[in-house]
Amino acid sequence: MTEHTNKQFDADLEAVRSQFLAMGGVVEVMIQESIDALTSGDTLLVEKVREREKEVNRYEVDIDQRISQILARHQPTAIDLRTLMAVSKMLTDMERCGDEAEKIATVARRIHDDEVRYTPSVDLRHMADAVREMLRQALDAFARLDPVQAAAVVRSDKGVDKEWKAALRQLISFMIEDPRTISPSIDVIFVARALERIGDHAKNMSERVIYMVRGADVRHTGAKNTERQARGEDDDGRGEDDAQA
Repeated sequence: MTEHTNKQFDADLEAVRSQFLAMGGVVEVMIQESIDALTSGDTLLVEKVREREKEVNRYEVDIDQRISQILARHQPTAIDLRTLMAVSKMLTDMERCGDEAEKIATVARRIHDDEVRYTPSVDLRHMADAVREMLRQALDAFARLDPVQAAAVVRSDKGVDKEWKAALRQLISFMIEDPRTISPSIDVIFVARALERIGDHAKNMSERVIYMVRGADVRHTGAKNTERQARGEDDDGRGEDDAQA
C-alpha cells in the first residue's frame, strides 16, 4: 500500500469503529427507555424506542456497506481483517439487541393500553441494569481493544442466566397460585426473556473482541478458557512472552 492508501484505509476503518460505537450507544438508550416505559406506562418512550430502532437499522446497513467497500478496495490482512470480520458479526448482535428492546417497549404499551394494573411479581430492574452494563462493557472493550475486559463480560452472562431462570420459576409459581395473573405474568416472562437475550448478544460481541485482538475463537469453550485466551496464555497457562522465551 502507498502512504495515501494507508491513510485512507485507516480513516475508513476508524469510521467503521466510530459508527459501531455510536450504534451501540443508541441501543443502550433503547434498553433504558423500554424498561422505563414498562414501569411508568409512558407511551412517548415507546415511540422513542421505535424511532431509535429505525436508526439502529440504518446504522446496520451503512456499516455493512462500508465494510464491503473496505474489503473490496483495500484487501486488509491480519488484525485489520479480523476487525472487519468481527464488526460484521457484531452488527447482527447489536441490531438484535435493539430488536429485543423494541419488544420490551411493545409489551409495555400492550400492558398499559389494556389498562391492566401492572404490579411486577418479579423485579426486573437489576437484570435490566446488568445487561445494560454488559453491553456497555462490551462496547468499551471493543473501543479499547481489551480482551480481558471482554472476557469479564462473558463470565457475567452466567449471572444474568441465573436471574432469568429464577424469574421464570417465580412467575410460574405466581401463575399457579393465582390463575388471574397468567396474562400479565406471561408478558413479564417475555420481558425477562428479552433481557436475557440482550445479555447473550453482549456476550457474543465480547467473544468477537477476543477473536479480533487475540485471533482465538472462544465460542462454546467456557468462561475459564475464554479468560485464559484473553490473557494470551497458551494451553499450559504460560503467557505469549513466556512461550517464546
